Amino acid sequence: MSQPMSEAMKPLIFAASEGPLSRAQAEMAFQLLFDGEASPAQIGGLLMALRARGESVSEYAAAAAAMRAKCVPVKAPEGAMDIVGTGGDGMHTLNISTAAAFVVAGAGVPVAKHGNRAASSKSGTADVQSELGIDVMAGPEATERGLAEAGIGFMMAQIHHPAMRHVMPVRQELGCKTIFNILGPLTNPAGVKRQLTGAFAPDLIFPMAETLQMLGSEKAWLVHGSDGTDEITICGTTEVAALENGRIESLQIHPEDAGLPVHKFKDLVGGTATENATALRALMDGEASAYRDAVIFNAAAALVVADKVADLKSGAEMAAESIDSGKAKTALETLARITQEVAG
Repeated sequence: MSQPMSEAMKPLIFAASEGPLSRAQAEMAFQLLFDGEASPAQIGGLLMALRARGESVSEYAAAAAAMRAKCVPVKAPEGAMDIVGTGGDGMHTLNISTAAAFVVAGAGVPVAKHGNRAASSKSGTADVQSELGIDVMAGPEATERGLAEAGIGFMMAQIHHPAMRHVMPVRQELGCKTIFNILGPLTNPAGVKRQLTGAFAPDLIFPMAETLQMLGSEKAWLVHGSDGTDEITICGTTEVAALENGRIESLQIHPEDAGLPVHKFKDLVGGTATENATALRALMDGEASAYRDAVIFNAAAALVVADKVADLKSGAEMAAESIDSGKAKTALETLARITQEVAG
């Protein structure tokens, strides 16, 4: 069986190699790609043309819009948010964003978490959730029930973005970062309007914030830690591109802003999914650690983005209460039960 090839794709690849595509051109290119009408060579050509030049915000937005249009959607409650990183930072930390999502849910903010298996570590969000008894392949029904009953639902990227099947073999063969390394956090299937999103490189936070602005987000913090992490770091300063009221501001935040101590990075290094799940369970049981403080700091920022609190210090207090009251653990256990029931 011959491979598909689109004559319409050829001029778009050429145009991408010459300069930024218009929004309409980029949308057409990614629609062809997601419709399965581009050959592997054409997909690789487009991705590498964009990578060599450097993608524009308009191209990010067009690709994200095309990907959203093809997704399997989820209905989320009003005010739902996502807490997610691009992955790929190569830092091999414990699962901070995942734990923070349960803490935020325990504090009363619905979290529609979008994610996948590990990008560069031994334990991505789906890996550690599986170890915690959550069936990450349970699908949209489990996600919607989780949001309604536990305040949190998980959307596995491969279930909700089936059109990515046309791209994955090419990405794997290329073996380098492409536009798709940042599209995950920009394509939440629940269409959340608020998010705390980490980027693997500091020069991505403003383009990603501008992209979310173009896509209609209300409030978002795009973050990169000074230690190289794709989340808010408890080890030093975090750069933030803060989107709110149609404007994007540059912020720097520090653990002291949340009333938290600074920790050494070595105390946040994770291991396998099993080891990381053990650490996450200990955190939920109230164990004091650098991990706990890192999770509280990220949850505090998410609560600010959700407008649940006005500042990081209040957010940290609310996050700590979510853990110490057992509400965060209840959110985790309830989601695990729901996914198991739905999956049968």
